[in-house]
Amino acid sequence: MQRTPLFFTRLIASAAFALASFGTLAADTALDKVVVMTSYPEEVVSRFEAGFEKTHPGTRVEILWRHSGDARSYLRDQKQQNVDVYWSPAQRNFLTLAREGAFRKLDIDMTGLPARVGGFPISDPAGFYAATEIAGYGFAFNPQRLKEKGLPQPRQWTELSDQKWKDEIVFPIPGKVGFAPLLIDIILQGYGWDKGWEILQGIGSNAQLLGQGGQHISDEVSSGRASVGVSIDFFIKAAIANGAPIQFAYPGITGYSPAHVAIMKNAPHLKNARAFAAYVLSAEGQKILFHPDIRKLPVRPAVYANKPAGYFDPFKAASAMPFVFNTERALERQGLNNTLFDILITNEQTALRRVLDKIHQAENLANADSDSRLKARTYQARVLASTVPLSEVQAETIAGRFVSSFDATSDTQAHVNAALVSEWVARIRQNRAQAERIAQEVIDAAAAKK
Repeated sequence: MQRTPLFFTRLIASAAFALASFGTLAADTALDKVVVMTSYPEEVVSRFEAGFEKTHPGTRVEILWRHSGDARSYLRDQKQQNVDVYWSPAQRNFLTLAREGAFRKLDIDMTGLPARVGGFPISDPAGFYAATEIAGYGFAFNPQRLKEKGLPQPRQWTELSDQKWKDEIVFPIPGKVGFAPLLIDIILQGYGWDKGWEILQGIGSNAQLLGQGGQHISDEVSSGRASVGVSIDFFIKAAIANGAPIQFAYPGITGYSPAHVAIMKNAPHLKNARAFAAYVLSAEGQKILFHPDIRKLPVRPAVYANKPAGYFDPFKAASAMPFVFNTERALERQGLNNTLFDILITNEQTALRRVLDKIHQAENLANADSDSRLKARTYQARVLASTVPLSEVQAETIAGRFVSSFDATSDTQAHVNAALVSEWVARIRQNRAQAERIAQEVIDAAAAKK
């Protein structure tokens, strides 16, 4: 997103602000202001700032801009008592800081603000932080390229694992693209651990894997280099608004990445902090999210009565959500899932493609021959090729040992899990080699019958 001169001015001001002594900040608490830490870009911040200051004349908003990792470190520092409100799309931060006692209960009117979208939780049930907006996962697609390739508009994740989508998909690598880790667990929880990883391996085999998200995914699809890109909605909607010849659709099993607001436990301007949080969640504040430069999904259902034409309403679509999503589970195993994705798909894509191609060939021959024995063998090969090296129960047990790349610090011990991961890689390769041998045996047996 483009950053304005005002944005950089704020960055400089934020740095100076952070270097000020605690004594100076304490003496400043009498000023009628609210200090907000956020990672939102200027186009979002400026509109909420202007709206709040208009409805609260005499109270100014001071922005302290920090990326996710820096924000967590700053807010954990007991010497830093200057922040009133933390407002950011950094779900893991809010869960961690709430557990550490960094927030006070919001104590604002939450009427008309549901804690869930269907089976998907978005706000803290204990009341220490609340969702302020959500972004949904789905498919960007190029209608013209789909027509040229004779492909249908995809509607479910399972469709993208079919071989007809080979080289027609772009998919974000979860260890490198910030919005992608939650997407992985949506598929795992929506379809189950084993089936979910099978689907992901099928999609990953077909896809161009991107280490950069957002604009890069929309560029690949809008240029016609790919038919479908898996992404989060607001990046694609921004591209569409700028003239990209693409569309976006939400699959039946989907989920949302919420942003949150919280009030710091030692907020020096508590009254103003509550007023700011209340404004962000108010009908007026929520309608700002419809702005063409923002395009986020409000969390107050009532405002969708006046949504722009064609705007997606997640609450209306919530009845199609067939499962209850466990956010804490997803966040706890994020690092592990990222590791598994890499050793199953990212680092092994060439071998994965080769074995799945051979299994597909064997399946076609077995089906054409109507030989139940050959069909059983191809099924065995497919199970072996997609087998995950640990069960979901085992994954839950060791998930805490794996740190997400987005949470890693300079003292992270990168080698801690090396032996275990090497063992998994060896098992994956052994299973796939066996699957390839079985598939070749089926191909040879079918050929011998002719």
